Amino acid sequence: MINAVGNRMTREIARQRSVADQIERTQTQISTQKKLLRASDDVVASRRIATIGTAQASTNTWARNVKAAEAQVAQADTALGTAGNLLSRARELTLSAASASMNPADRASVAAELTAIAEELDSLAATRDVNGEPLFAAGDARTMRFDSDTSFAPVPSAASAFVVGGNPISTALRDAAAAVGSGDSSAIGASLETLGAGIAHVADQRATLGLAAGRLERIGDSLASRSISLSDERSSLEDTDLSVAIAQLNAQNMTLEAAQAAFARINRQTLFDILS
Repeated sequence: MINAVGNRMTREIARQRSVADQIERTQTQISTQKKLLRASDDVVASRRIATIGTAQASTNTWARNVKAAEAQVAQADTALGTAGNLLSRARELTLSAASASMNPADRASVAAELTAIAEELDSLAATRDVNGEPLFAAGDARTMRFDSDTSFAPVPSAASAFVVGGNPISTALRDAAAAVGSGDSSAIGASLETLGAGIAHVADQRATLGLAAGRLERIGDSLASRSISLSDERSSLEDTDLSVAIAQLNAQNMTLEAAQAAFARINRQTLFDILS
């Protein structure tokens, strides 16, 4: 009889210890707001969370690339917009110099301004981004990755943006300056055609940048949507539902308190009560 009572007491103590462990676990889930405290809690969910974490890291990297590319596109568009304005000014100057009535001093002044514009175009072609890297690459345009299967160069190379027909636009401006300075009407006429082609070329490059900006915006939206979906799925797998956990904790506390009260009443019995 005494052994049977002792065994019941041992089992009851073990049961209460188990409930206490459950309470501690629930309290930890509430404080950390994570229902999976170790991989062994749910192996399948833990593997999926690890996969989601990798996908989130990649998505964040691609999203940063999109932001960087958008900034570069905006900077390049500003630079090419300035270049287009300068070329329009250069063409106006060259056109005015086509007049036979312009005196040598005025021609020299126009030639000097055209040379200054050429130097400014060279400076625009050498523009650097916020990281100190050439905005318009000297060689091939810099390709960036924006998704697992999406990569392209958002900004054209310097050769694509500032070279027309194999001839740098700034060189065409210096040729125009020389033609104006010498009063060579034939060379001035040729320069006008070259400058017109340069203006059209820069406009085309800006249009290409506009297409890149639109594409980047769409990719960015897609990545943002994917990031939300991944976060929601991860939250459903590993985050604690506080309302459920608190209700569970209250129930566990009530179970433990009831068990402890019953255990205390049993322990108040005398040996005579047990034997009888």
